Formats: sequence, structure tokens, C-alpha cells
Amino acid sequence: MKLVSSCLIGLCATWRAKDNSHSKLVELMQSGKAIPVCPEQMGGLSTPRAMAEIVGGNGEDVLDGRARVMTREGEDVTSEYIRGAEETLKIARMVKPEEIILKENSPSCGVRWIYDGTFKGNLIGGSGVTTALLRRHGFTVVSDQEFEAASGAEDPNLYL
Repeated sequence: MKLVSSCLIGLCATWRAKDNSHSKLVELMQSGKAIPVCPEQMGGLSTPRAMAEIVGGNGEDVLDGRARVMTREGEDVTSEYIRGAEETLKIARMVKPEEIILKENSPSCGVRWIYDGTFKGNLIGGSGVTTALLRRHGFTVVSDQEFEAASGAEDPNLYL
């Protein structure tokens, strides 16, 4: 069983109320091998919602109180992002997934890359809040990009 970002299996869960559908992940969902999660929605944010980025660090820094998740308009949504991460962790603890596949570049789900907090489209190395919390609790998290690269490889467990 896998946990997968809701937007990756065709649900309109992004901040713009769009999806980032990935056909192989949709197939996993349809075959009953994946459970969708949207940390932002589980944290109490609406869809659509204001664009948000981590300001002052990455997901680890947010969890440690050194950075905040802010909207472009200046609203602090840190508590919603932390609540969503905690709700996702509860599901992960119940399901015990072999793998968690989350959407790269997201302030919640980013695995290797997030936006830098300037709202100018600049990426920096680092994870989102949910990824950071899941990893702290020993879960394997890969990005949709890593999953896509591996799904074309001979060994589906080989991640680039």
C-alpha cells in the first residue's frame, strides 16, 4: 500500500483547484493499492486557496519553529500546514505504507525541492512540512518525479 498526494491521482486538490495527475499513480489508486492524502485540505485549508511558500527555511525549520508558511498576501498558515502534516502522519501510522509518494515543490509535500519563499518561482533544496514530519517518524517518502523516473526503469525500486 502507498500513500499518494491527492493531486497526483487526479483530484483537484492543488492551491489552484487543479490536479497533477500521473497515469501510473491513478492506476495504483484504481487498483486499491494507494490511499490519497492532501495535507493542506486535512489541515483546514480550502481548495482553491492562496498560494503559500515556506519563508525562512524548509519543512524541518517550520517544525522546529525557525520558519513560517506564508501566503503571497502575508497570511501566516503555518498552523494549518503543521496540522495537515500531523493528520497525514496519523494515516501513515495506521496504514503503514511501504512508500509515500508526494508532489515535488510543494510547501507541504516537496521531497527534494521547495520554493524559496519569495514568490518568484525560485526553487531551493529542501523538503516540505509533511515530508519532513513523515521522515522524522521513519517513513520513506519519494517525489512524483522520482516515482516517474523509476517507473520507466527496469527495477521499479530504483530511485534516481
